[in-house]
This record gives sequence, C-alpha cells and structure tokens, in this order.
Amino acid sequence: MEKFNVDSHGFYGRFGGAYIPEILYDNVENLKSVYLEVLNDPSFREEYYALLRDYVGRPSPLYLAKRLSAKYGCKIYLKREDLNHTGAHKINNTIGQIILARRMGKTRIIAETGAGQHGVATATVCALMDMECVVYMGATDVERQSLNVQKMEMLGAKVVPVTSGNMTLKDATNEAIRDWCCNPSDTHYIIGSTVGPHPYPDMVARLQSVISEEIRTQLLEKEGRETPDYLIACVGGGSNAAGTIYHFLDEEQVKIILAEAAGKGVDSGESAATIHLGKVGIIHGSKTLIMQSEDGQIEEPYSISAGLDYPGIGPMHAHLAEVGRSQVLAVTDDEAMTAAMELTRLEGIIPAIESSHALAVFGQKKFKPEDVVVLCLSGRGDKDMETFVKYFKADSY
Repeated sequence: MEKFNVDSHGFYGRFGGAYIPEILYDNVENLKSVYLEVLNDPSFREEYYALLRDYVGRPSPLYLAKRLSAKYGCKIYLKREDLNHTGAHKINNTIGQIILARRMGKTRIIAETGAGQHGVATATVCALMDMECVVYMGATDVERQSLNVQKMEMLGAKVVPVTSGNMTLKDATNEAIRDWCCNPSDTHYIIGSTVGPHPYPDMVARLQSVISEEIRTQLLEKEGRETPDYLIACVGGGSNAAGTIYHFLDEEQVKIILAEAAGKGVDSGESAATIHLGKVGIIHGSKTLIMQSEDGQIEEPYSISAGLDYPGIGPMHAHLAEVGRSQVLAVTDDEAMTAAMELTRLEGIIPAIESSHALAVFGQKKFKPEDVVVLCLSGRGDKDMETFVKYFKADSY
C-alpha cells in the first residue's frame, strides 16, 4: 500500500507532515513513536474488535438498495455506517483512540466537532472508559446541532461553544489545539477526521479502515467478488471516505468517487469545495489544500452540512485527487437535500446531510447496468431533522 499511503515522514506525496508549536512537539512525537506498535498489538486488536462487535454493533450491514438501483440503472450497495451506535462512522475512530490514550497514560480527552457526531462519539467512549471529556464546537454548530449538544452533556462531556471566525468546525479545531498546548502532559486530543499533524491522518484512516475491510468480506458473500467497480463517499476532512477506500487503494480497477460540499455553488463564494478551490498551505498542523485568499488568509467555508464545511481537506485526499486516483465531484446544498429526500422515499432510510452529498453523485454521473457500486452511508439523519424540516417546508413534500 506504499503507493498511496503515508511515508515515514508523514507525507502523502507533497501533502501532510507535522507543523506544530514547540509545546506540542513531545506529545506528537510520542504519539508518532507508539501508535503503530499499539494499533498492531494483539491485545489492542482484541479489545478494539470486541468493542466494535459488542458495543458499536459491527459489522455494519452492506445493503442492496433495490429501488435506488432500479432508478439509476446499476447495482447500488449502501454500507450502513448509520446503523452504528451513536449513528455514524465516527465511533470506529474514537473507540480506537481512547484505548490508545489510556495505554499512553492520558487521563483527559479533548475533541473538536462540527456536526456533533464526533463529539457524541467521543463523549460516549469517555463515559465508557470513565475519562474527563471536553468538546469544542463552533457556536453556529451548537445552534444547528442542538440535539447532539444535549447528548454530549447527558454523557458527561463539557461542551465549549466557540465564538471566533464563523463559529464552525475550523474554529472549534483552533480552540482544541489551544487547549492541548495548555495541557500537553495529561491530555489526548481525539481528532475526528483524517486531518491534523502526522500521525493523525494515518491513524484515523487505519481505525476507519474497518469499513473497507468489511466491504471486501461482504461483497464476496453477496457478489462472489471482493472488489466493487465504484466506491462513493462524501469528503469534508475525509475520515469516512478514507475508511471506505483504504483496502482498495492499490486496486486501480476500483474507481473512487468522492463528493465535497459545493454549498450554493463552487463559484458562488459560499462553498466548501476545497479540492476544487483550494491552494496549498498549512492548516491545523498539516500541509494540504486550503480555501484561501490571494494573500493566504483562510476563507470561511459554507455548507448546509455542519460536517463538511471545513476549509481544508485531509492530506491523503489532496494527494489522491492530485494524482488522479480519486475523482472529486462538487455537490450543492440543493443536490444533497434532493438526494436525501430521494433515499428516504425510495428506501425508507433518512441519511445525514453529509452522506446525502455522496448520494447526489447518482444525479451527476451515469453508471452501467453491470456496475457494482458501494456507497458509504456515513451517518443517519436524526441530527439534521431541523435543517430538513426548515429546508423542505417551502416545498410540497
């Protein structure tokens, strides 16, 4: 897997690395020196997989969406990450990282969250492992994801609303990093996506790779082959996408299509389509593509989805797009919301707005009748009901 995965310096091609303040150097170096050893340790794997099975509810089903398949003229399987405990793929990563943190002697956990799913997943595992938990969340997101805030607080986490910038994911991440700088010795920062300084992008991708591991086994069962023709996932920071494609990266006959949030349109000035609009820069400890102005100021992203409005992208995805391994489509708010309603009415599944961006790929791209397409349904729509209701109330749905 050397070709597309991280090198020993933490780079994917020209993207990645660890650009961090000196106060965090020991923490990040320590993490870098132990994470692979711990993740590969048989006792870690035993504990991790037991919790994924008995606590999270894995393996998540691979569901043949017959009515959706009939509409788009190909065979569409949904990888049902929405059925995990806490309602999204995020729990795969938080379970792994909290076991790692405990083994490293950390007693306090911090996290950032946008849509709130990673915050809920972090608060959940902290309750499970009896660890202090502080979650930073942009004030805009606190408002639009109030149900998830209530869940985090019920689970015992302290939710800190962040009022800088446009008060979304980027700003929550800034505050979490500040906290980590002030408390480097006892605190582990559970980053929720494939972003941040090395080794985070690689560590999160490895913990989420259980998704593609299961896809291979399940497809063999259902189709008599391990590899689909296409993999589809939404991408903001990039964790569900990384997990979906991880074990297929070297099989170039498997085509990868990722959907990023175009907001009100790629060229509208209100977008989060980083791969389409981004230029190389450094954000949150990593060199990657970033939405920025001519003089290098980070531009505020916009998306109706609280989980996709990040001005950067995981370095792995910047690299895969640059070398042509993945095709990235920009999906607008309207396209995503239409796709969400379509899945709901055709299959009786209400998806998260993030996942709806992936579903909108079918409206943009034609597939052949013999194509086997696996789409990662990364989360369920409970958390987005207020946004859905507000959006559709002007319509006749």
